Amino acid sequence: MNAPNRKIKVRVLVFMLIFVGMIGALVVRTGWLQVVDGAYLKKAATQQQTRDKVINSKRGTIYDRNGKELAVSASVEMVTVAPNEIKESESAPLVAQKLADILSMSYDDVYKIVTKKSAYEIVKRKVEKEQTDQIRALKAAKETKKAFGGVSLEEDTKRYYPFGNFASHVIGFTGTDNQGLYGIEKAYDEDLRGTAGRVISAKNAIGVEMPYKYEKKYDSKDGLSVVLTIDETIQHFAEKHLEQAMAETNPAMGASVIVVSPKTGGILAMATKPDFDLNKPFEIIDTGMLAGIESLPAEQQKDARSQALTKLWRNKAVSDTYEPGSVFKILTAAMGLEEGVVKPTDNFVCTGAVKVGGETIHCWKTQGHGAETFKEGFKNSCNPVFMGVGERVGADRFIRYFKNFGLDAKTGFDIIGESQSVFHKPETFREVELATSSFGQSFNVTPLQMVAAISAVVNGGKLYKPHIVKELKDKDGNTVKTIEPTMVRQVISEQTSATMREFLEYVVTDGTGKNAYIKGFRVGGKTGTSEKQPRGNGKYIASFLGIAPADDPELLVLVAIDEPTGYLHQGSQIAAPVARNIIEDSLRYMGAEPQFSAEELATMQATVPEVRGLTVADAKNALTTAGFGIKVVGGGDTVVDQLPKPAASLSKKSNVIVYTEGAQETKVTVPNLVGMNMADVKNTLTSLGLNLEILGSVASDMKTAPAVRQDPAEGTQVLPATTVRVEFTYMDGD
Repeated sequence: MNAPNRKIKVRVLVFMLIFVGMIGALVVRTGWLQVVDGAYLKKAATQQQTRDKVINSKRGTIYDRNGKELAVSASVEMVTVAPNEIKESESAPLVAQKLADILSMSYDDVYKIVTKKSAYEIVKRKVEKEQTDQIRALKAAKETKKAFGGVSLEEDTKRYYPFGNFASHVIGFTGTDNQGLYGIEKAYDEDLRGTAGRVISAKNAIGVEMPYKYEKKYDSKDGLSVVLTIDETIQHFAEKHLEQAMAETNPAMGASVIVVSPKTGGILAMATKPDFDLNKPFEIIDTGMLAGIESLPAEQQKDARSQALTKLWRNKAVSDTYEPGSVFKILTAAMGLEEGVVKPTDNFVCTGAVKVGGETIHCWKTQGHGAETFKEGFKNSCNPVFMGVGERVGADRFIRYFKNFGLDAKTGFDIIGESQSVFHKPETFREVELATSSFGQSFNVTPLQMVAAISAVVNGGKLYKPHIVKELKDKDGNTVKTIEPTMVRQVISEQTSATMREFLEYVVTDGTGKNAYIKGFRVGGKTGTSEKQPRGNGKYIASFLGIAPADDPELLVLVAIDEPTGYLHQGSQIAAPVARNIIEDSLRYMGAEPQFSAEELATMQATVPEVRGLTVADAKNALTTAGFGIKVVGGGDTVVDQLPKPAASLSKKSNVIVYTEGAQETKVTVPNLVGMNMADVKNTLTSLGLNLEILGSVASDMKTAPAVRQDPAEGTQVLPATTVRVEFTYMDGD
């Protein structure tokens, strides 16, 4: 046999090389698909052959310190569709129309969803039971069962806030995917949201579920619940009285209040006004703000709306900085006493102004306070006195105390958005800056920093980190984590703290803080009014810091009213009454027992005795013995009726009107008392047969204070002997 010729050999070799090359390429490609693209292809195949549904976890509840629900999650459902399956059943128009009607959506929007080239689409989330029951009926009805085979209802949750705008800046809100967007909802989102579950089921190439059953379910894990330090009742008091202040002072930039336990740093209440409805956080409920936006050209309204919402969501107590004004004098006084550079009895003279570094700096009382001790200077909130104390402390020690009180850095508060304070650099902190800083101007801090610092002044000298979360709990109520009070450092001594508590009480009983006085309770405080920059623009922040009981504080309250537009703008005039009302309501709620002085007891209320059926003489004796006066209407000898009725409460020295035979009751119109002094109010009411109850301080110098509010209001028709409650405002303060 002849050996193969050369040409055949070459052909065989080429063929073999090609064959080996193809085998090699196939091996390489197979290896590539298995090794390099393996994970991707496996995932793609799984996605093509299975339907993966997410089961949303139930978000944890937010409670107040006593277990009151402030934010809860309820079970709702999500409407989804399988467009490929709907296409196969040729039911897209019917499904789109029915779903649009039930879900209050546009037909065109729903039709676009149900006709997509997709195996799974969400039509609407957070759908209530009333609507989903209608969809279930369509899926069950014989005539629509096939058409709605591609429509599914899946588990979902919806966040509810039972009290609407209550504590809105603290609690915050969530987004459409139940993610925290603001406040505690955002700060503790990882704990609250839990872990989502999944349901994996088989489907064919076009996304329709397979005729045989394959399903694997991974259960969701509910989120933890957050228990706040907030007390729902005290928060209610804070919001109610701040709302009243908003109505009376109409501040251009809103107002805020913080109530804290100075012994722990736990926030008992925190409110900012104006606020928003947590159930509708993207809606503006302030009618004035809304009207202003709608008056703009259409192209500007979107940006204006966005800016307005951002402003509404801003927690002024945490995110806004301000010049604290005279409230800061508490810290300057504590520095001076702690360093021993000033004593309560040291003498000062205020002429109304002091020249510092070539600058003339005035006292708020331009005519001056004259000769005064340091304690009296604190009571009078005298700027020159505090400039003198600041000078004695010196720049270096002043800066050191500023830092030790925690005012140079953020507090590390639970809620996101805390602002940084702004203070002078050491190299620029000269005598003028030291002088103005000593009475709380030329630098900025947050209200939150101030309550933390002053808590240290009154609690024995301990600086605590402010916090608003008490503990985390699981779904069974077991405590997972407890947030204990965190002491940062000891700033001043107990002795200095005790002296400062006495100083603060002196301000309320005898000084600029008389409008925070509460009968029967020991209250301390400090007024503050800071003029916003640029100076001379007529814009102020009125504030007041109050503590109670003054000898052993359980409550510390800071009220700040930003740019009041009424005729009153001083902290002593408009912020002190707000703090007083919050403190009084809170103390009574907490079960504090009032202890009245002899002067207070003389004006206290007593029970009106029964005098009907007695002679006028006997009635007079009974009423006089009980501490009341008497006014007789009619010429008879026997009392047939009386006002107020027996067992009613009435201020001592008030008149009880007795009616004899033939006399008739006639109603009285309450006059306008606002602006009158105490004597004129008494005379006016007495002439009409009405009684007076004085709200607030009964100090002798309050007799010249004007009435600022009354209840009942002017023009109200009342029976004779009705008590009219009148509040007088001490005007001589900063």
